[in-house]
Amino acid sequence: MPKMKKHSAARKRFKRTASGEVKRGHAYKRHLMASKTSKRKRHLRHSTEISVADKRHFRALLPG
Repeated sequence: MPKMKKHSAARKRFKRTASGEVKRGHAYKRHLMASKTSKRKRHLRHSTEISVADKRHFRALLPG
């Protein structure tokens, strides 16, 4: 049986952790940064895990 292909857009945007969780970056940090507070920009810097509601969808996008 052939190998399962990963969704190429999802592969570029998301990473799997060692425990199998899926990490994502934050939105709203590409432009218009002058109007955002320092605290907001600082929190946007760090990655976070995807929500529980999205986990089943990502299992299909990123097999293996």
